[in-house]
Amino acid sequence: MNTLTLILILIIAPSPISPSIVDISVDHCKNVTPERVIEAKLIARKLYEIEKSFKVPKKLEGMLLAAACAESGFNPNATGDRKFSKNKRTPKAIGILQLWPWWESGRWGYKVNRKDPEASAKAWMKHIVKQIPSVRKKCKPKSKSLLWIQAWVQAIRSPKPSGRCREKPKHLRFLRKFQKIQKRGKPKS
Repeated sequence: MNTLTLILILIIAPSPISPSIVDISVDHCKNVTPERVIEAKLIARKLYEIEKSFKVPKKLEGMLLAAACAESGFNPNATGDRKFSKNKRTPKAIGILQLWPWWESGRWGYKVNRKDPEASAKAWMKHIVKQIPSVRKKCKPKSKSLLWIQAWVQAIRSPKPSGRCREKPKHLRFLRKFQKIQKRGKPKS
């Protein structure tokens, strides 16, 4: 057995004890095709490391993975939101997190290559963290998890004068599903 085979086995084989949130997010993501599972797991592991560097609350561990699953199925070349372009054919959203063109701008955005999963993930997390002070002031959340959820929804949705204090991101449903599966400790059969 060569080294490459061993690495591939370690990447795609489910853990016999309790599957990690990374494996669960790829294995249970309907948007990941069977031929992309290995690539998706490699990307998911990188995203999870990036997320950990931002010290996300334990209750929201996997939020970046849930967003990547929902938006693109861990596909860095995914395109979408054509209906918002002038000609209705040009995709506005590109990449693993379906970022719009403003993310590439230096003036308003983060000067990020939207097709680079790592750069996109770092910019996405920075944008959420950037929302925390205004959310804390406007929404006055009662817990750290709620603060992060409110910052998350404010970061990914268009601005609203009253804020988005009572809203939740749609990605949260994916995250809760992954956490429920992890709690049960069952790998996908």
